Amino acid sequence: MSLSVATVLGESARRYPGRIAAVDGDVRLTYGELWARALRCAGALRASGVKPGDRVALLLPNSADFLLAYYGALAAGATVVPVHALLVADEVAYVLRHSGSVALISSGPLWPVGEEAARAAGVRALHGVPDGEPLLAPEPAEPADTAVILYTSGTTGRPKGARLTHLNIVLNASVITQDLLDLRPDDVVLGCLPLFHSYGQTCAMNATLRAGAALVLMGRFTGPAALEAMATEGVSVFMGVPTMYHALVEAAAQEGAATAGPTLRAAVSGGAALPVAVLERFEAAFSTQVLEGYGLTETSPVATFNQPHTGRRPGTVGHPVWGVEIGIADAAADDAVRLLADGETGEVVVRGHNVFAGYLDDPEATAAAVVDGWFRTGDLGVRDADGFLSIVDRKKDLIIRGGFNIYPREVEEVLVRHPAVSEVAVIGVPDEARGEEICAVVVVRPDAGPVTTDELIAWSRERLGRHKYPRIVRFTEELPLGPTGKVLKRALTATS
Repeated sequence: MSLSVATVLGESARRYPGRIAAVDGDVRLTYGELWARALRCAGALRASGVKPGDRVALLLPNSADFLLAYYGALAAGATVVPVHALLVADEVAYVLRHSGSVALISSGPLWPVGEEAARAAGVRALHGVPDGEPLLAPEPAEPADTAVILYTSGTTGRPKGARLTHLNIVLNASVITQDLLDLRPDDVVLGCLPLFHSYGQTCAMNATLRAGAALVLMGRFTGPAALEAMATEGVSVFMGVPTMYHALVEAAAQEGAATAGPTLRAAVSGGAALPVAVLERFEAAFSTQVLEGYGLTETSPVATFNQPHTGRRPGTVGHPVWGVEIGIADAAADDAVRLLADGETGEVVVRGHNVFAGYLDDPEATAAAVVDGWFRTGDLGVRDADGFLSIVDRKKDLIIRGGFNIYPREVEEVLVRHPAVSEVAVIGVPDEARGEEICAVVVVRPDAGPVTTDELIAWSRERLGRHKYPRIVRFTEELPLGPTGKVLKRALTATS
């Protein structure tokens, strides 16, 4: 059976040629126009020597250019290598060399970095999306062929290239479209998540275009800009990470949620655990439900979701999506997956159509990640009697204080409810007596009065067990964030 991610756009162009597919500032592209230009990109790549099976890297901002290059390269039969937009030239050059890319497409403010990296790696750099005679039809692909290689940002060593197949991506996008969100052609989705990342790429871009809906692109996310885009474009579906939800709540408080709230029919949170307090504030401001999901780059990315037919439970990430299984395994057993009973905390493991094809040229890392047919996520979770999965924390973020396991998220959920606290990240810091001590790094709300360390410690002590509350509180103006808006706890730990 032939299957290509390119058909996500191609089929919608056949069905809805005149509908708006992408909004990029003042540029509006219909499905027919987007597909025609993607095929011209495919033809130009072929004419320049790119063959089916070659790898083409993209270093592009959230723009129509990303869509054209992504689907164009796939239509030409190439494997796409999206490059993290915040990398420096040396890091980009590593990705180009490791992936074996034959060309890099870059433009805009990212072009200088891309050009320097391509020169260092000996790879041809294309300034802007190539344009030529259109390819008459997209190159067919087998379901198990690698469609995209996404480089994961590991905590140690060089990033690894996760190979996602055409089947991984097409099925994940289809499940999101049909089973989870019931996306329709008249929906408008805000594309503020980075498209080089799995969440933005599959959940926002591929799922939206699979449905024939419109994707409103944002080059840089801010709360006020997102509110304006929602109001101007009539956005009906928002997808974001917790820090984006926090920014929207703050912006709505300043500007009034009525500017955007009434148009939203669905809001999706992923990438990290959303504090229940932030969820509640968002739902109150925007008069809509927030649906939390869970996944990783290696799971294409969606693995679980609060779904219409299985119910919604705030604070959980729902049930496995169609065709996917979730288990809770003994986190200490590295050589085998030993499943635990419901109610026990352990490592979340996943198997199904969404599990990646392995790390590029790294059989040892692949063997460590996929054990007994299960992908080991490195996340700690617990499943309740009704089948709802809750993510407790990252295994590497677990704090062991005096022999007790402390899950930072539990402490964060308490602290973020303090009226003066805007954001908080809880980390472990070395302690001679107890091994690790609990440290809360806090961002104070701009309209809050003075708040002291002692006050926050007392607040926590009243609401947490004696072994759980933070003994150290540090204040900061902002938390360090990664490209998708995740808090970089390892950066906080490194400076502690």
